[in-house]
Amino acid sequence: MPGLAVTGLTLAQFRSHARARLVLDGRPVAIFGPNGAGKTNLLEAVSLLSPGRGLRRATAEDMARAPGGQGWKVGAELRVPWQVHEVETWAEPGGTRQVRIDGKAAAQVALARIARVLWLVPAMDRLWIEGGEGRRRFLDRIALSFEPGHAEAVLAYDKAMRERNRLLRDEVRDMHWYAALEGQMAEAGAAIGANRRAALERLAAAQAGAETAFPAAELALSGPEGADPATAEAMAEALAAGRGRDMAAGRTLTGPHRADLEAVFAAKGVPARHCSTGEQKALLIALILANARALAADFGAPPLLLLDEVAAHLDAGRRAALYDEICALGAQAWMTGTGAELFETLGARAQYMEVIETDGTSHVTEREMR
Repeated sequence: MPGLAVTGLTLAQFRSHARARLVLDGRPVAIFGPNGAGKTNLLEAVSLLSPGRGLRRATAEDMARAPGGQGWKVGAELRVPWQVHEVETWAEPGGTRQVRIDGKAAAQVALARIARVLWLVPAMDRLWIEGGEGRRRFLDRIALSFEPGHAEAVLAYDKAMRERNRLLRDEVRDMHWYAALEGQMAEAGAAIGANRRAALERLAAAQAGAETAFPAAELALSGPEGADPATAEAMAEALAAGRGRDMAAGRTLTGPHRADLEAVFAAKGVPARHCSTGEQKALLIALILANARALAADFGAPPLLLLDEVAAHLDAGRRAALYDEICALGAQAWMTGTGAELFETLGARAQYMEVIETDGTSHVTEREMR
């Protein structure tokens, strides 16, 4: 059965690419060239085949080649099992990102129902040693990959919490206003908690059943009381009980926005934050691969993998092992690196794209590699 793959990618006025057209056959894509040439911009374009702000979390305006100019557009032929979708996403100057699927306008969340996209970028190398916000976002991307409705729950929760925080800062004391917003937060928060727990269970199962060169991680949710609500009723009660404390703080102190993701290097029993840089990178890769294996079982095809500068902190042996695992999984992985030699062990199993920059404009050329 044919798997999930981008078979055509077109960029217009997107970042450093005035225009680019890539024709692809479903194999992994190795993209190489100097730093600053525009390699990551190609991965960012592919990341927009999923809901949200892409792998850089950029605004629509920031993605334009000339901010305030003519806007930008990304088009893709997306092969999913048994069919091909035409996907377009774009933004006009000063506007928000728009999506069209098979010629019809669509909400961003609709993208999650036709494809799954996972990514690993260099900024995530510090995931285990920085603040909890990045780890929550990482976990929520995993939860979204399994449950497309997770995005709507997060949006609903955040919107209601912003309104509640405004009431708290203004010291509004009408309990009816709070009750309505807390009901919305409780319903969405319980869904967020359930989706996160389910995602962790799926990752644990996928790691347990795999023979891999990358270390398994034991994962758990942590945080203050109420950070992982078991039920909507329990969360609503906690929010109501905490109104006085929250008003003094001027913000909501209970709920899934306070949760954190903890990881332990299973074989050593060492928390990820205390592992070496190389071990931390290997743990991240292990989780991405586990996520991909679980999705392949659910979705009938592995997800698209976007691995930016993935060779960093990996020795030659682990690099070769990663490529073997990607090919065994059957995933179309988009990988970047500064030199073609980083992908040598892929051989004919991949397509190769060289990116160079001239006078501020990126140019992409397919290369034949032996």
